[in-house]
Amino acid sequence: MINFYSENDFELQDKELYENWLKKVIASEGKKTGEISFIFCNDEYLLEINKKYLDHDTYTDIISFDNTLGKILQGDIFISTDRVAENAKTFDVNFDEELKRVMVHGILHFAGYKDKTEEEKSLMRQREEEKMKMFHVEQ
Repeated sequence: MINFYSENDFELQDKELYENWLKKVIASEGKKTGEISFIFCNDEYLLEINKKYLDHDTYTDIISFDNTLGKILQGDIFISTDRVAENAKTFDVNFDEELKRVMVHGILHFAGYKDKTEEEKSLMRQREEEKMKMFHVEQ
């Protein structure tokens, strides 16, 4: 089950479309969908989480709390829609594309992908691109 919550004025449109896409992404990694919650928030909200739980005093676009059990992906993914909007401008893409990238990034972390080294970042980016294309496949 995939849930979508908002701690700001952002409201995800077409939730069922996103849920179906994310379930396909999870299945494509040979995993199963547990309970996953996406919580959309603003910069300040996510900054407080970053300080409190990760001891980082920086803005970020996503923080994921992974509760995966074996092949069942589950956990909470917090996304700053402020950062998504800023990153979309920086990377010259539209908001929806950047939002999908960040959402699938969280799922890929749950599936075991890391992004600490350059090699890991490269693989993560490759998988993000691959999984984003699945969104446009007939549902």
